[in-house]
Amino acid sequence: MKLNPAEIKQIINKALAEDIGSGDITSKAVIPADKIMKAKIISKASGVAAGTLVAKIVFEMVDKKVKVKARVKDGARIARGKTILEVKGPARSILTAERTALNFLQRMSGIATLTRKFVDKVKGARGQGLGARVKILATRKTAPDIRMLDKYAVVAGGGEPHRMGLYDAILIKENHIDVCGSIAKAVSLARKSAPKKQIEVEARTLKEASEAAQEKVDAILLDNMDIDTLKKAVVLIKEQNRKIKTEASGGVTLENVASIAKTGVDRISVGALTHSPKALDMSLELS
Repeated sequence: MKLNPAEIKQIINKALAEDIGSGDITSKAVIPADKIMKAKIISKASGVAAGTLVAKIVFEMVDKKVKVKARVKDGARIARGKTILEVKGPARSILTAERTALNFLQRMSGIATLTRKFVDKVKGARGQGLGARVKILATRKTAPDIRMLDKYAVVAGGGEPHRMGLYDAILIKENHIDVCGSIAKAVSLARKSAPKKQIEVEARTLKEASEAAQEKVDAILLDNMDIDTLKKAVVLIKEQNRKIKTEASGGVTLENVASIAKTGVDRISVGALTHSPKALDMSLELS
């Protein structure tokens, strides 16, 4: 997944306007206009880097005279004390851009770090069952206005973005089914409306999983099922159509993700990756 620089700049413009407003009155008051400084952004915790390009663009948008060099690539594991970015330029501009750059960098690295933990847990299931092929997916539970960055950070951590929004794939959920009256009717209407789009159906029970499989959909989301039910659902679906992808969702944690992986599901979606990540601690220090 690649970031679009034009879209990044639109996001950053909003963030800078929110923070700077009419101007950084503190830096203007106490920092000489001609003062040049060098600084480094240092990781104060181990994790996975993400958002280096975004942070770089923040500094450059505040002042083209600021020069930034990334010392790590997105997706790389980083140790505590690792230099992430080196910055040089007008001191006022660097200090004005500092917080916005760190906000993006810390959040994105936090998402990438959490994602990698889930991916590693699934890899730990290799050789113990069917979990070796499981993919960790993000959801639409992202921060408003920065979904692209949240999803990118998941990919940097080794996960996959799933659908980006309501426009690129069909996911028929319980409320859609309840309104339509049945899975069969909902799938039929979806195929007529968007014949070229992938269709995934949410199943809450084994009966619904079987009904969705009969419709030969592309994927079935097994929602909030316990381990035993998940195993039965995977077998049931694969017996009817081995091409259908199975996805576990709901209540996924680092403690239970390996057990979920070993049920045989093809993928596991984890809302926590983007709705409640812990920012990776970083700071800008004079060098």
